[in-house]
Amino acid sequence: MRKADIIYAFEEQAGRRFVDGVWGKVPTYTVVIGNTETAKVPGVSAAGAVPEITDFTPAADVELLHYGRCKCIDGVPVTPTGVPTPGIISMSALQLAPMPTFVINGGVRVRPHTPYFEIEGEPGEDIRTGRALKDPRRAYENALQLGRQLARGSPYLVIGESIAGGTTTALAVLLAMGYDGQGKVSSSMIDNPHSLKERIAREGIANAPFSAEEMRADPLKAVQAVGDPMMPAAAGVVAGAAESVPVLMAGGTQMAAVMALVKGLAPHVLENVALGTTKWIVNDRSSDVRAIVRQVGEVPILAADLDFGPSRHEGLAVFEKGLVKEGVGAGGIAIAAFLSSQGRIGAKTMLEKVEENYVRLMRLMGK
Repeated sequence: MRKADIIYAFEEQAGRRFVDGVWGKVPTYTVVIGNTETAKVPGVSAAGAVPEITDFTPAADVELLHYGRCKCIDGVPVTPTGVPTPGIISMSALQLAPMPTFVINGGVRVRPHTPYFEIEGEPGEDIRTGRALKDPRRAYENALQLGRQLARGSPYLVIGESIAGGTTTALAVLLAMGYDGQGKVSSSMIDNPHSLKERIAREGIANAPFSAEEMRADPLKAVQAVGDPMMPAAAGVVAGAAESVPVLMAGGTQMAAVMALVKGLAPHVLENVALGTTKWIVNDRSSDVRAIVRQVGEVPILAADLDFGPSRHEGLAVFEKGLVKEGVGAGGIAIAAFLSSQGRIGAKTMLEKVEENYVRLMRLMGK
C-alpha cells in the first residue's frame, strides 16, 4: 500500500520507517532563501519573467506562504511563459495542514515582508568567478545552532528552499566535492540546459582559489568557491536539527547537493534524514536525483504523487509536462500535509486547493 499518495522512490524500507515515525505529527517548516548572481546568466533559470526579477523571487515566495499573496512584487513569481511558482503548492499545503512556518535568510538582495531568522549570510556572486561566497562557514555555524533550537520545539522538521539558479550552483558544488553530477541536476525548464550549466560550473571550479583536493576535503571551501547562500544555511539547519529529530529535506537535486554537504560536515545525522520531493522530479528523464543521493548514502527519497493532469487550468496542467517541477519545498511540504492529516489530505485534495488558490491569484493579477 502507498501510504497517503507517497511514492517511495529510493531506499523504500528506510522511507517507510521514516513515514511511520512521523505519521500524524505536525512538523515545523523552515524555508531557506537566497540569491545568486548566477541566476542572471541568460538561459540558467525560469524563476522569473526576466533574469533581473530573480532577486525578488525568494522574498515573494515566502510572502506567499505567510500572507497568501506577495508584497514585494505585484502578482506572484512566474516563469517566462506565465506558469506560477511551485510556492502555490506549498501555500496550499500549509492552508490544508497548518504548521509553524519560519523563514531563514541565507543571503538575499531583496528582503521579504515577513519575519525571518538572520544567520549573517550574504547574497552569492556569479560562480564563474570562483569566489561565490565570502564566509559560508559563519553562516553554517549560525544555522547549526538555529537547527538545534528549532528541533527543541518540534517532533520533526521540514526544510525547503527558494533560490533562483540553484541547480547550476548545485552541479558546481557536487563536481567540486568530487561527486558525479554531470547531466543529473534538474531544471525548472522543460529543456534542461545541461551543457550551459556544466560550462558555468567548470569555469567557476577552474577559477577557484582552492585546489581540487582542498574542495573535496572541505565542503565549505567548495561552497565558498562555487556555491550559493542557501546551501550552508540549509546544511547547518539540517545538521543541527537531525542530531535530535527527524528531518525531511524538501526539494529536488538542489537539496541532494545540500545532503552531500551534510555528509561532508556531519555524516552521523544522515540516518535521521529523508529527501521529500515531487513526482515530477523522480520521474524526470532529464535529471537523476536517485543517482546523486545514491552517492551520498542510503537516504530514502519520498515523492508526493501529485497529479495536475486533470486541472482545467493550463498554468497548472503544464506541470505534468516538466515545467517548474519543484521549489519552495513543494514536494516535502505536500508529504508533510499528507502525513500530519493521517492520509485525510491526499493528491486530489491538494489539486483542489491549488486550483482554488490559482484562480484567486490570477484574479489578483487581473488575469
